[in-house]
Amino acid sequence: MATVTLKGNAIHTSGELPKTGTKAPDFKLTNTDLETVSLSDFSGSKVVLNIFPSVDTGTCAASVRAFNKEASTLENTKVLCISHDLPFAMARFCGAEGLDNVINLSDYKDGSFGKTYGLDFTDGPLETLHSRCVVVLDETGNVVYTEQVPEIVDEPNYQAALEALK
Repeated sequence: MATVTLKGNAIHTSGELPKTGTKAPDFKLTNTDLETVSLSDFSGSKVVLNIFPSVDTGTCAASVRAFNKEASTLENTKVLCISHDLPFAMARFCGAEGLDNVINLSDYKDGSFGKTYGLDFTDGPLETLHSRCVVVLDETGNVVYTEQVPEIVDEPNYQAALEALK
């Protein structure tokens, strides 16, 4: 279990992020077309998992915007924005913002992604939502970088995540 804070108050997660150097666990998530997507669908590409509580908060929206901007310059890289938000909300947000360089995926059906990756909140006002994390995978699906943002209202270290892609 990891501990992060929400405006200085401790909250806990269901486990630990996958370790650097290990194979990323597979997952099944729902895209904005309501299709099931798995990690294997991105085999052969570098993958950035931008994970957050809800696109309808300022910091989460900022991370989607920031990664969308960077994704347009990255070769052989897919940026997956993952939360419990309904696919409709994610499509609405990205459509309104003109964001088309990221892939929005929802863990709303069974929450197995958050449990498998050890990042669901287990207490506090955000209980059951995902903590703010970035996980970067190489072309073979191995974890090359992880960050669990220690204060949930803060943005992730975009530069460190992008450096891990090199």
